[in-house]
This record gives sequence, C-alpha cells and structure tokens, in this order.
Amino acid sequence: MTIEIKKSQKPVKYADALKLMEKRLLDIDKKKSDDLIWILEHEDIYTAGTNYKENEIIDKSIKIFKTNRGGKITFHGPGQLICYFVIDLKKGKKDIRKFISILEKTIIDTLKSYNINTFADKKNIGIWYNDNSQIKKVAAIGIKVSKWIAYHGFSININNDLNKYKSIIPCGIEDKGIINLKKIKDQNYKELENKLINNFILNL
Repeated sequence: MTIEIKKSQKPVKYADALKLMEKRLLDIDKKKSDDLIWILEHEDIYTAGTNYKENEIIDKSIKIFKTNRGGKITFHGPGQLICYFVIDLKKGKKDIRKFISILEKTIIDTLKSYNINTFADKKNIGIWYNDNSQIKKVAAIGIKVSKWIAYHGFSININNDLNKYKSIIPCGIEDKGIINLKKIKDQNYKELENKLINNFILNL
C-alpha cells in the first residue's frame, strides 16, 4: 500500500479539505492516485455529521457546517490536530469496524508514548481519558465510506479552546466532558503528528 503523507502548515478551510478528499476518493477509485494521510488544522468551525439533532445546538447563533461524515456535532479550531485520510479498504478485508479499531489503536498507542493512558468505548465513539473519575473525550472520530474507500478522519485536542464546546452538546453526549492534552499533561507535543503517522501506517 502506497500512501501519500501531506502536512499543511497553515489552517485549511473545512470546505476546501472536503473537496480535496472527495476528489482524491474518485481518483483512488479510478486507480489514478495513492491513498492519503493528511495532517492539518482548521480555523474555528462547528461541523455536524449525518446523525446530529437540532437540540444538540445550545447556542442557536453559531453557524453549523453540515457535512456527510458519520457522527454528530463537534468543534474544530486552532490547537487541535486533524488527521484526515482517504484509504482504499478494498486492498485489505472490507471491514469498517476493523478499520475504526485501527484508528482507535493508533491514537491510544500514540498518546501512550507520552505516558497518557486513554481508551476506546464501544457505545461512544472516540478516545477517552479518565480525569479523576470524570470521563472526558480527548479525540473524536468521524468517517464515511464510499466505494469501499474510507475518508474524513479524526481530531486530537492538544491545546485548543475548550470553552467553544459549551455552545453544543459535543457528539450528542451529555454526561461526559471534553479535555485536551495540555490539561492532562503540560509537555511538548511537537512530535505527536510524526508519531501518529508512523503508528497509523504500522497499524494498517
């Protein structure tokens, strides 16, 4: 499996990222392009997946970008690492659940290298951290599969503004919180994206 690794230094507009992924998906389907792993940041934006409900928007004045990924409402902004991908599942077993497990393992393994223990939850997708008996989300996962090609991706909160989540019910989950890595452990996360890419390729 040949994978192109792309890293954007400047924030990428959500709509532009979506357009690029959708074009890449068609090119991969026609065997014109390699699979893609893309690391980037977005400027402030609330996005709603196909399963969101209107009552999950607390502040009705915020703008919501409706997208075609699975999942519900989340927030993206500076200080949050986004890992998008366009990966052809036809090259292995056509198993979406297994692919999501690969994503979960990739994030968990990467954070473990920073001495941060996190876990996946079958009922609530994402990666979670036990913060003094309060369960809080540190990474969100939202994917879509078309023509057996998986795209969209996941986000990891590094030092983003957690107050932005007060305007929504993140991912539709009311009884759990949101946290970022800096709050868990104030250390240097500069190498996180490289470790993440290496683990992702290893797990694939």
